Amino acid sequence: MDSEKRNCQNCKQNFTIESEDFDFYKKIDVPAPTFCPECRMQRRFAWRNERSFFRNRCAKTGKDIIATFSPESKMTVYDRDEWWKDDWDVSSYARDYDFSRPFFVQYKEFLQTVPVPSVFNARTVNCFYTQHTGDFKNGYLIMASWGGEDISYAARVQRSKDSMDVFVLMNSEMCYECVGVSKSYRLFFSGNCDGCDNSYFLYDCKGCSNCVGCVNLRNKSYHIFNIPYTKEEYMEKIKELKLWSREGLRQTKSTFEALKVRSIHKFANIANSSEVTGDNISNCAHSPVVFDVSNNVKDCKYIQNGLEMNDSYDGYGVGGGCELLYESFDTGVQGYKECFCGIVYGSINVFYSYNCHNCRNCFGCANLQKKDYCILNKQYTKEEYEALIPKIIAHMNEMPYVDKNGVMYRYGEFFPTELSPFGYNKTVAQEYFPFTRVEIEQRGFVYEEDQERNYTTTKTWSDLPDDIRGVGDEILKDVIRCKHGGDCVHQCSTAFKIVPQELQFYKRFNLPLPELCPNCRHYERLAQRNPLKLWHRKCMKSGCTNEFETSYAPERPETVYCEGCYQQEVV
Repeated sequence: MDSEKRNCQNCKQNFTIESEDFDFYKKIDVPAPTFCPECRMQRRFAWRNERSFFRNRCAKTGKDIIATFSPESKMTVYDRDEWWKDDWDVSSYARDYDFSRPFFVQYKEFLQTVPVPSVFNARTVNCFYTQHTGDFKNGYLIMASWGGEDISYAARVQRSKDSMDVFVLMNSEMCYECVGVSKSYRLFFSGNCDGCDNSYFLYDCKGCSNCVGCVNLRNKSYHIFNIPYTKEEYMEKIKELKLWSREGLRQTKSTFEALKVRSIHKFANIANSSEVTGDNISNCAHSPVVFDVSNNVKDCKYIQNGLEMNDSYDGYGVGGGCELLYESFDTGVQGYKECFCGIVYGSINVFYSYNCHNCRNCFGCANLQKKDYCILNKQYTKEEYEALIPKIIAHMNEMPYVDKNGVMYRYGEFFPTELSPFGYNKTVAQEYFPFTRVEIEQRGFVYEEDQERNYTTTKTWSDLPDDIRGVGDEILKDVIRCKHGGDCVHQCSTAFKIVPQELQFYKRFNLPLPELCPNCRHYERLAQRNPLKLWHRKCMKSGCTNEFETSYAPERPETVYCEGCYQQEVV
């Protein structure tokens, strides 16, 4: 089938469905999408809450718990450990399919009824306020991470330890305020670095040691703002920078950011990959428009944060050995044909399902384990199931769900944003597509109010000392007003406390106390990453005619080079 231009139901912008896209949709037997790729991404993100926790009550024991679902969501929430016990029967919540009402209306009610775990974590020890995280020990406010120890205020961490306030950190130790860093040690306020140690404010550096405020360096030591020094000169200059103080850090950062803007930027971070477009890609092939993917992602498209997967489209936080995944988040793990799903692992031929594990041939199910031939959790024979599924698909097309803006959801569309169990402002969608309360409500989405906070601030950010020296344990009792004070779209908590392990970290590495709450700090790190979007541009080196797809928008000030020109200048 030839490529075809269509108009997005949601944003009303044109988008193109390529011939190979039609081949994929045919392979999994779903119709082509009516939302553009970006609107599909936003819709998936709106079904995943990574950062917000609420006081709730376990519906099984009556005990007070901390959950990712608020009481206003009307979800039936079990404490995570209670949910995993085998003393309750999820099949008792099964129901018949109702052909008199739209599928998505039924599913929303059904999803609220079936007990769901309070948080989605696996094999965690002494980890508080963690979400979508596994194989972790001693973690505090850790999100979407796998494999770590002694880490706080972090997201997307893999196999790292003893670090704090990081985003996308891999195989590293003793790092602080780092973004997109791997195989590094004692690295602070740095981004897009590999194999660096004992340094501050580095960008696009590899194999560097004892450097401050540097960009585009390879295997260098004792450099400050890209100027080389002897070891003795370097140590004296470091004292002058006063990196132990907030003001010293602010001045150093200002000089570093100016140097960073003037530096050469490669159009995309792509390594050991072929026939790919996107950013932050390694060891992948034949995969256009993918971001933050690695480890054998092949023949995929529109994937964000994925690894080890084949022949799949439209996923966030997906992979782990899966194939034919489509329109899903936090799904995969040795799965096959998992479509329109959230938190579905190790399953085969599962559609429109949430939090199901090791299931086969299921449609519209929730919180199931090791089940086969189920619809809305009701058990059918193979023959009954195969006869009923085509009727349900036909019904979804004949009686579509219509949202508050008149957008129709037939078979082949992901769950509507307005039916998410989370307020839009509490989800990953707010991180990448931030809206004010008015904008959220105008779009017909749910804005979720913060729960009442029973505290009184005892300090403001401006009361904090310039450095950590002299700060005692009494600071642990203070409630500090965030510098943003809620005047932002960053899920600001308005105030925050310093926890013991945090204070110990600051003292150990001679770092001043932060001025922002953890959520606002996360959003500042997130802003250091390019958007999940591509523009067609030309290499900016004089005389070069190469063109490419890049996540650097044309109006940005950076100098962007193609791979060849970048290698000539930097490596």
